[in-house]
Amino acid sequence: MFRGFIFSFQVHPDPTSPLHRAHFFDLASGTVSCEIGGMQTRPLGKTGLNLSVVSYGAASIGNEYGNLDEAQGIRSLHVALDGGVNFIDTSPYYGRTLSEKVLGKAFKEIRRDRFLLGTKCGRYDVDKFDFSAERVTRSVDESLQRMGVDYLDIIQCHDIEFGNLDQVVEEALPALHKLQKQGKVRFVGVTGFPLKIFKYILDRTELDCVLSYCHYSLNNTSLLALIPYLKSKGIGIMNASPFSERLLTRQPLPSWHHAPPVLREYCRKAVEHCERQGVDIASLAIRFCVENPDFTTTVAGTANSINMANILKWIEQPLDRELLAEVQRILEPVKNVLWPVGRPENSENQEAGL
Repeated sequence: MFRGFIFSFQVHPDPTSPLHRAHFFDLASGTVSCEIGGMQTRPLGKTGLNLSVVSYGAASIGNEYGNLDEAQGIRSLHVALDGGVNFIDTSPYYGRTLSEKVLGKAFKEIRRDRFLLGTKCGRYDVDKFDFSAERVTRSVDESLQRMGVDYLDIIQCHDIEFGNLDQVVEEALPALHKLQKQGKVRFVGVTGFPLKIFKYILDRTELDCVLSYCHYSLNNTSLLALIPYLKSKGIGIMNASPFSERLLTRQPLPSWHHAPPVLREYCRKAVEHCERQGVDIASLAIRFCVENPDFTTTVAGTANSINMANILKWIEQPLDRELLAEVQRILEPVKNVLWPVGRPENSENQEAGL
């Protein structure tokens, strides 16, 4: 289903229009998918949007992983778009507005109809959260101004486990739905780390989509348990951090990474095993995530154009199931092991599940 050409091809200016892509039906899963410019896409819940199976995560161009070369970061975005990626995910938290500002510079040379854009609200620094109606409303206007766009395709409350979930339900989301009616945002969702926060919110209000990170990757598949519930609500599911925030790469971990030592140890063993086979574990990690049709898109971030080109290449390659099984055996002792994030009442420790 993944084709061998990497270029931008557009017959219709709307990146989600059915007029410029081929459609495919997966008999096993009942999932309809299609391709844009060589990149497979999938529907995002009931929104009518079709997102590329890999999205551009813009945390890296906010210098969240260090050593940002702004020109190189912008080049990585162009490589992604030229390769068929059609969704960009960012936040004012990434680089403390730097990510949105860099995107604003890049967008001056990119037609708005070439991409779908999502940002977030509610988180503004390591320990600065505000999910009040007034603040999230103002946040959307600030993001629009920084990026030089008139509307957002998706707005999500960011890392809600650090806030009062009832405030998210009673203040933040109603304010965003008001902006939705005004045409400033098209669809509304939430993001977070502990899985239980999604059910708490969806038992009390409506959403269009959710973004979960570090819960579907080679070392953790606990998000699978939540899929039937999310699908019953018609929620579009975005999976982020396919590399477990660099645990599943050859690169050094960022200073803010909170993975426990035992998880770091076994992930390093998996990385070294793949290296002995002449394989970059990141290629296995991204292909594993994209393989699952229940996830509309996998958000992969890089500010390096070569790394972005590699991601586009890797998702076209068949999944090496023998190597996958070997890696999964290595990681079995730490499967689904995570770390506490957010307020104690919202957090889940170690075994991430429902």
